Amino acid sequence: MAWSYAVPMPTLYVENIPDELYEALRERARARRTSMAAEVLELLSANVSTAGEPARRQAVMDRAKKMRAKKPAGRAPFLSSEPMQRQDQARTARTQGLLRGRRRHSL
Repeated sequence: MAWSYAVPMPTLYVENIPDELYEALRERARARRTSMAAEVLELLSANVSTAGEPARRQAVMDRAKKMRAKKPAGRAPFLSSEPMQRQDQARTARTQGLLRGRRRHSL
C-alpha cells in the first residue's frame, strides 16, 4: 500500500514498547526492507478495521455468492485432464527416445 505524505497526517507516538516486541518489529521491517514506521503502518492497516471495511467485506461476499450461484457452462465445471496427460506422456516418450538416439550416435 502506498502512503502519500502530501496532506498532513496525524502522528502516533508509542511509548513503553517491550524490548522483545520492538526487536521483532525491527527484524520484520529489515526482512521486508522497509522502515519501522512503514511496517507499523502496514500492520495497523491490515489489522485495524476502518469505517469502510465492513462495506468492502460485504461487497466481496456478495460477489462470491454471485459466482457460486452461476451454473457451469458445460456438463461439468472442469474438463478431464486425461487427454492432456496422455499428450504429455507421448511428448515425454518422444523426447526421451530422441535423447537416447543422440547418445548412441555421440558415443
